[in-house]
Amino acid sequence: MTEELEGILSQLTQPDNAVIQQATAQLKQAFKDPAMIPALCAVMSGSQNPEIRQSAAVMLRLRVKKHWNKISPNDRESLKAVVLQAFAVETEHKVQHSLSQLCAVMVKHETPDRWPALLQLLNQSTKSTNPHDRRIGLLLLNKVIESNPEPFKPHYCQLLQLFSTVLQDYDNPPALYYCILTLTAITAYTGTEEMKEMRAIIPRLIVALKHLIKADQEQASEAMEVLIELMEIEVSIIVPHIADIVRFCLEVGSDTALSDSLRVKALSCITFLIKLKSNSVLKLKLLGPILQSIFPILTAAPPAGEQDPEDEEDDCGDPTDSDNPKHSAAQMIDTMALHMPPEKLFHHLVPLTQACLTSENPYQKKGGLMCLAVLAEGCADYIRSKMLPSLLQTVCQSLSDSNRVVRSAALFALGQFSEYLQPEVSKYCAELMPLLLGYLSSLSEAKIGHVTKVFYALENFMENLGSDIEPYLSTLMETMLSALNNMENLKIKELAVSAIGAIANAAKELLVPYFPPLIESLNGFLTATTEEMRPLQNQSLDTLAVLARTMGKDVFGPLAAECIQLGLKLTDAIDDPDLRRCTYGLYSAVSTVSPESLTPHLTAITTVMQLALKSNEGITAHLEEDKTFVLLDDDDDEDNGVGEGGKTEEDFLEDEPETDIHDFAGFSVENAYIDEKEDACDAMGEIALSTGAAFQPFLESSFQQVFEMRDFPHEDVRRAALGALGQFCRAQHKVWTENPTEANHQALLKLLDVVVPCFVETVRADRERLVVMAVLETMSSVIKSCKEEVFRNPSHLTEISHLIRDVLKKKTTCQGSGNDEADDEDEQAEYDAMLQEFAGEVIPLVTSSVPADKFAPYLNDLLPLIMSKAKSSCTVADRSFSVGTIGEILHALVNVSGGQGVAARLSNRLLTVLVAGVKDNDAEVRNNSVFGLGCLAQAAGPLIVSDYPMMLSVFSNMLGKESDLRVIDNLCAALCRMIMSNVDAVPLEQVVPVLVSHLPLKEDQEENQTVFKCLTIIYERSPALVVKLLKPIVAASSHVLGHKDVDTETQRTVVALMKELAQKHGAEFQVAALSLPAELQTKLGAAINSS
Repeated sequence: MTEELEGILSQLTQPDNAVIQQATAQLKQAFKDPAMIPALCAVMSGSQNPEIRQSAAVMLRLRVKKHWNKISPNDRESLKAVVLQAFAVETEHKVQHSLSQLCAVMVKHETPDRWPALLQLLNQSTKSTNPHDRRIGLLLLNKVIESNPEPFKPHYCQLLQLFSTVLQDYDNPPALYYCILTLTAITAYTGTEEMKEMRAIIPRLIVALKHLIKADQEQASEAMEVLIELMEIEVSIIVPHIADIVRFCLEVGSDTALSDSLRVKALSCITFLIKLKSNSVLKLKLLGPILQSIFPILTAAPPAGEQDPEDEEDDCGDPTDSDNPKHSAAQMIDTMALHMPPEKLFHHLVPLTQACLTSENPYQKKGGLMCLAVLAEGCADYIRSKMLPSLLQTVCQSLSDSNRVVRSAALFALGQFSEYLQPEVSKYCAELMPLLLGYLSSLSEAKIGHVTKVFYALENFMENLGSDIEPYLSTLMETMLSALNNMENLKIKELAVSAIGAIANAAKELLVPYFPPLIESLNGFLTATTEEMRPLQNQSLDTLAVLARTMGKDVFGPLAAECIQLGLKLTDAIDDPDLRRCTYGLYSAVSTVSPESLTPHLTAITTVMQLALKSNEGITAHLEEDKTFVLLDDDDDEDNGVGEGGKTEEDFLEDEPETDIHDFAGFSVENAYIDEKEDACDAMGEIALSTGAAFQPFLESSFQQVFEMRDFPHEDVRRAALGALGQFCRAQHKVWTENPTEANHQALLKLLDVVVPCFVETVRADRERLVVMAVLETMSSVIKSCKEEVFRNPSHLTEISHLIRDVLKKKTTCQGSGNDEADDEDEQAEYDAMLQEFAGEVIPLVTSSVPADKFAPYLNDLLPLIMSKAKSSCTVADRSFSVGTIGEILHALVNVSGGQGVAARLSNRLLTVLVAGVKDNDAEVRNNSVFGLGCLAQAAGPLIVSDYPMMLSVFSNMLGKESDLRVIDNLCAALCRMIMSNVDAVPLEQVVPVLVSHLPLKEDQEENQTVFKCLTIIYERSPALVVKLLKPIVAASSHVLGHKDVDTETQRTVVALMKELAQKHGAEFQVAALSLPAELQTKLGAAINSS
């Protein structure tokens, strides 16, 4: 059979499809013969043709992988012996590679200890004096350990000693390469007993990598993955060597003679290190040297006659997206901004950036602008409070620069600023909008890459303008509608459609006059059928969703049912994950204005979305074993043919390393499928909440599918899934409140019992801060909606309280818990502070959901952690968060049972912090402190009367010198809270005239509710005092009536008070009313005469 088999295998190497297919059929038949395994063994070790030996090894590997249990014990033993003999005498590298992979698959079934001959061969070959033998031994070692790291654990210490020696074998680069790959494979499985050896190996590892770079840059780039693996799995191993690793990576990253991919790998190692160990980098004083090294990379000019990828005419992407050293340098600064205290970062960055921006060289200027752009997200507070005007001036000047490279970078920077530095950036509307509109006026002759950047900046800037967009609206809409109707270029049409969505987000009902022509233009794109129109079609669906949310039910409602039908029709006809994703967004948006239009289609809609979550499309396809010989397995379908696409035998025998679904490489493949999963989760959650009872038949199946996604490898999918789980809880709560049956209540409690522990676990264990922040925010929304129901299970109160405590103490995984570095409490990255703010926001919500005495022990634990952030040495954001959270907790205690006693017990501790806060230099801190003092008076009631004189004195001093309008509004509200809580303890004759003289409220319209409730109480208590102040009180009331930011309940309170005064004190009221401007007199008259 051996000769016959060899004949068939040689036919597989022919470049003729018909011959290959015939040989395949013969092989399939041959595999039914039990003698096939011994025959393959004979060919693998005896054929003169290396390609045939390799084919036999690959076939055996696939056979062993799938059918080990079907191979007889005798054949197994002989196979174990033959493969090692074949390996020992083989001279061709590709055959050695296939044989080592065959051994690796066999070790999966036979543990190393049940194959002593393998261990013996590894031992001999890796320690051989012959360099070739060592190299081949290390190849075999690498393959068997990579596929089964754990069974070799008892041999790790011995292996590390071997590696320590091999890493000095500088004249044998392949040996270094296989050694480092094997070290990478065992890193995740090492324990404390291997730590010492692992640490000792690092210096040799760095030197070995340097030698490998000289020999083979591609292998060196792959081998450098060991540094990332060590950081990710066991960062403490590399801590003593951080400085050496950084210096080595900077050396490689800065060397322009090396390949881009190797330089990118080196720079990404430093970026990853900064993410994990920013404090160590700062303590070792490495920040300065890193920046000094990467700025020349960031500002490098491209080779003569070339452009940077993002400056090429047809580029449409984000300038920090693609993989080259310049972008890696920008990403490193971005990571620094997200993970380092801004003060420390800017100390080093400012001189470097200023030098770039004042240079005449366009690439220096571009580098400076890119640097400013990537700082905006992580250092938003710092930039907003300390340097925004000067940075915007720089960007504005650069927008008019004579060089297009500089203008493009300025547009990117403006887009980033507009996204992350709100609301302050929008205040520069008058300066920036004319510049951006100037760019738009020359759309037709501009290069597409540049136009993309113009639209990026314009969209991000417009989106947050609100009604300030009005003066520019007609110009903007004329330009956009003209682009839709007259431009030939599909990309420009797509950008215009996207921009209309941004305009709608700002303009809202101001856009209504443009709605009919807009829908008419979009209609043509929405029903397109050609592939080239797909991006424009998808963008039109996205913009239609924005219009649904912004135009309101009256305008958009009539189109709602049609939109749902359009979405379903499109997804039926076209199999495209991007298109499906856009329809989910449309369904979701429509559900907020017209939930009833979704009801008839919920079966179809939820089915498509659940399938998207179940699907492995785009994720696992490229991980499957190459299909070469799968057809040779007896249980495969008959129609699985080889030779597909005219491939030759060599193509089939390209041996891929075996991969597993959790291999992250898998997620760079088809991002569209990842985005689809994310948007399916987001949409399902919102649709469940909007449609309420109609969604009930689909809640359980949707919940199960989304729940499966909670630990998906991609962070955006996890975030969306966990958000949807929260929405499902809120949806069930809404159903129960509308139909309070026991079954609905039990269903809610059951959901909460699954979801709350899931949230707690994620916050503790997830590595990504953005996921953790999103879960904390979702947890807040669930507690806000479901209130005490969340705490029916008594363990939830303990779990959530302890969780918040641990976030405030930085004890979760994403905060670097377990790191051996103590944080400098007063200096941290803004995102770390933001994470704690999200946790802090949960505390007042819990306070308002459970009886005060039940929560008091936990509150006693949490308050010192909150109060510690009020120190004068803390950042403004921390101080504002501290006193703001205290105020919200006290506000929550006003309405819960036992709240008064708890507030009184806390009053001495809190008074000190709040009184210090009202003297702060920052208006927001003063504002929050004043609010807190008012809420303390309201919550503790008569129990803190002894502190009233001191509080009144503090407020009186403040009113004398305060200039910030919002703070003055809150001072008025705080005085009102004191009066309402304890009217006898306030000298009304002195306080009320001062209070009334500061009305109407200018900024904080919400507090009108507090003010007018209080004036009503004062009137009941002391009518004469109110009548004496009637003119300013009537004037203030007339400003509140009909005000768009004042709720209807407050309006009713004002109208009732005015009616009472007009009725009982007609003459005085008439005089007061006549002193008003005519327009306000009319409004007041109409209110009083209303029924």
